[in-house]
Amino acid sequence: MKVIKWQPELSEEFKNMNLYWLEEFFWVEPHDEEVLGKPETYIIEPGGMILFVKEGDSILACVALMKIEDGVFELTKMAVKPEFRGRKIGQFLMQHTLDYAKHQNWQKLIIYSNRKLENAIYMYKKFGFNEIPIEKNNPYSRGDIKMQLKLS
Repeated sequence: MKVIKWQPELSEEFKNMNLYWLEEFFWVEPHDEEVLGKPETYIIEPGGMILFVKEGDSILACVALMKIEDGVFELTKMAVKPEFRGRKIGQFLMQHTLDYAKHQNWQKLIIYSNRKLENAIYMYKKFGFNEIPIEKNNPYSRGDIKMQLKLS
């Protein structure tokens, strides 16, 4: 397994992996449709990054780092294809993502999630994310928990 950076030809992989898990556990919100439909506009061009886990010719997982403000990024749109779950790919990708963010000298990562995603919340805590108060105008109606990790 290796981690590769965003390539425009992977936009459909990114979109489809995320639509799958959103529909599996929740619903697709307008904010999701915007970001997934135009990842270069909402993630890449403002200074963010999308990373993919690749094995052979297959894309197994993805994660996006969306710029909130200088030095602060939202870790979002993390997905592992169902047929590859249970192989600790999420943890592999999370470690690589944190290393990438530290290498960029970013100060903090935030995550909006939902307590229903117990495995994800467990993994975030394992990697040092702490729960912080969630603002009333958070970008996701399904978001009922906000976490952060200070990188510096």
